[in-house]
Amino acid sequence: MEKLKKTFRWFGPEFGVALKDIKQIGVEGIVAACQNIPLGEVWPMAVIQTLKDQIEAAGLEWSVVESVNVHTAIKYGLPDRDLYIENYIQTLKNLAANDIKTVCYNFMQLIDWTRTDLDYKLDNGASALRFNPLSAAAFDLFILKRKDAQKDYDKSIVEKASEYFQAQSSEEKTKLEQSILAGMPGSRKLIDLNEFRINHKRVLKISKTELQENLAYFLKAIIPEAEKLGVNMAIHPDDPPFSVFGVPRIVSNYEELKFLLTCCPSPNNGLTFCSGSLGASPKNDLLKIIEEFGDRIHFIHLRNVSRHADGSFYEADHLNGTLSMEKIMKALVKEQMKRHQLLAEVRIPMRPDHGHVLLDDQLRQNEFYAGYSLVGRAIGLAQLTGLELGVRQELIG
Repeated sequence: MEKLKKTFRWFGPEFGVALKDIKQIGVEGIVAACQNIPLGEVWPMAVIQTLKDQIEAAGLEWSVVESVNVHTAIKYGLPDRDLYIENYIQTLKNLAANDIKTVCYNFMQLIDWTRTDLDYKLDNGASALRFNPLSAAAFDLFILKRKDAQKDYDKSIVEKASEYFQAQSSEEKTKLEQSILAGMPGSRKLIDLNEFRINHKRVLKISKTELQENLAYFLKAIIPEAEKLGVNMAIHPDDPPFSVFGVPRIVSNYEELKFLLTCCPSPNNGLTFCSGSLGASPKNDLLKIIEEFGDRIHFIHLRNVSRHADGSFYEADHLNGTLSMEKIMKALVKEQMKRHQLLAEVRIPMRPDHGHVLLDDQLRQNEFYAGYSLVGRAIGLAQLTGLELGVRQELIG
């Protein structure tokens, strides 16, 4: 029986990880994007073809696009959103013409993900990504200086955040700011703080309901076209799956996933199941999400998190953390086996999401983007591959 398709995210030749190295670790497909096309513009056929040729020359397949980013005019419901939706549809047509038909995207506001420490030292000497709500509150209150931010925090948290911030050196404060403003995969350029403030003020004026309506508007426009093209759209959950800096989340839990899937009930309107993003909240039942929405999962990100009582978490080894990766893998394999009985195409693409910085990667971590070291992800892929084989053996008997 066919297994999950092993894929690996790659950011291009300037990224510091070569395709020939990725090929050596047993990867079948590449997860990539046309990184240098400005947000909102159509991806030209020639650019897509060039990247595809480069990937195939290494003996690999371009399996998934991550991401065709959604323009802020669409997210915020601005007057020119229809123009950018048309551009988005044309990009999907150009991708489909090159037989690239799985698209991971997100609808997150401001930044793609938020971490407060990109180099959190572990006991074994490796480093990981970490989110500390106290650090996030300190950024919000004393660096971003959001108006009325104090109202969103308990008095004790404001006091602790103030003490924490005052105890930080100028270098530590700068590191915190840079960690948060680095939340755009595929770019080493930090978001400008003043630009962040302007966009932040704008999105705070938009209610959660309005943001959901804007997502529904986008889906109702693009999914009929995706159906014609045979393209599967796979939205990525918000990361982390709770409000940060007062900004609402709309793709972070069971109810929100159900809303986006039912507002446009098409098999092509699906999910990227990210265990690490959803699993950062103890309120999310990941097995329930897989069981109820499994037929709409078009792409899988697997990573583990170690959650703590204060709301903080760091990205743990793929098989060691708060989440039961064995149960998650078993639920995903059951879904894949179900598809094997019903469909011709059953190889759901899966990639190890993020990885620790360790061994030789510690000597060259400035070459790759936070979370995307080579060795850490290679270890994760090996662990997940072994886990999948063990789970399948157990299920088949």
